[in-house]
Amino acid sequence: MRAFESENLILSQLADPELLDLERILEPLLLPRDFELVHLGTPVSHYYFLENGIASMVATSPEGRKAEIGVLGRDGMSPPALTMHREQFSFDVMMQVGGHGRRVEAGALECFLADRPAVRRLLSRFLHTFFVQVANTALSNAVHKIDVRLAKWILMCHDRLEGEEIEITHEYMATMLGVRRSSVTDALHILEGQHLIYSTRGVVIIRNRASLEAFAADAYNVPGISGRDWPQTRRRPLVMYN
Repeated sequence: MRAFESENLILSQLADPELLDLERILEPLLLPRDFELVHLGTPVSHYYFLENGIASMVATSPEGRKAEIGVLGRDGMSPPALTMHREQFSFDVMMQVGGHGRRVEAGALECFLADRPAVRRLLSRFLHTFFVQVANTALSNAVHKIDVRLAKWILMCHDRLEGEEIEITHEYMATMLGVRRSSVTDALHILEGQHLIYSTRGVVIIRNRASLEAFAADAYNVPGISGRDWPQTRRRPLVMYN
């Protein structure tokens, strides 16, 4: 019997002995919206394995303007780095949609990985995939219209959540996409007009996933962005929280 069943794609791929050893240093916890996983300019103290919910890695300009540069969830580890030597982290990583998961202290993870090259390779593959996501997002920001970028972003959120609802405000979406709030409102109206989503105050509901993917087209259907080929995992809620 496995130590526990995890919806997180990294934890779900660990061999039983590795998972059992890692469980001893993992702390289950709730991760509410706006919870900071790491703050710009501070060292990484913990790494998080999300089971549900969405974390955003956000870049901030010298003038204080913010934009999301990466989306993280059950597909990997947050923050997306292995900075075990107390370097200052260059971005904010925070929960944009609340969820739950497990965390491990950075030093404890470093000790765990010291003699487990297979696990380190697994984490390295995730970090590479995340880098591909960031690169493709930069390309999409340059070549796609806002309605297509928003469709892609909604699909990426949906890949990391249970159910069809995404609890997110227009203002938050505008910050994540680095555009004006009015631009997000216009893009939502386009997606609603094609019956792809339904948007109400603070909630976006996906009505037709397949058509939304077709609308997003090559903005979504690329490596590092699409979650359609992720392995299936067993859903089992956490039962212990602090």
